[in-house]
Amino acid sequence: MKKLLTITLLSVSALIATTTAVSAQNAAQSYIEKFKDNAIRIMHETGVPASIILGVAMHESASGKSAIAQNLNNQFGVKGGGTVVYYKHNKKVRSAYKRYDSVLDSFKDFARIMTERKQFSHLADKFTQYDYKAWAKGIQRGGYASSKKWSAQVLGIINKYDLNELDDDAAPDSIKQEMANNE
Repeated sequence: MKKLLTITLLSVSALIATTTAVSAQNAAQSYIEKFKDNAIRIMHETGVPASIILGVAMHESASGKSAIAQNLNNQFGVKGGGTVVYYKHNKKVRSAYKRYDSVLDSFKDFARIMTERKQFSHLADKFTQYDYKAWAKGIQRGGYASSKKWSAQVLGIINKYDLNELDDDAAPDSIKQEMANNE
């Protein structure tokens, strides 16, 4: 009886672990599909690789599942200028993180930080949109995150989901049209 109970518990645990892993995989794939065009558009406008935009966003927001991603549209853990309030489970939460009107606004602000802030702005001059590995390491060296494993974690996400393939994508049709109109 004890052996049967142990086997049953192990089977249930394995099933839960598998379900959780599949759910995380589906969340990541869904996140990529939903936001890849925005990342590609921003890459063509700023030079920040789409793989970096999506990889960092997925890492920092748990593919959009974190509290600040869901309540503040903040995909990158960017701190704001003051205190922001949101409600979680009917409780008031005060946060120092910046609120965005949309996920796209969060992506645009991340690209702005990468191209305008002194500790990161040299990356766009130094690396192309195809050198995502150097971008990740440069962002870490610039002090974006305190973890010594941060760039390896972001690169792991990029490699797992082949996000670097987005860096090769031609400009979306809407950008091609805008470029043609501006000439």
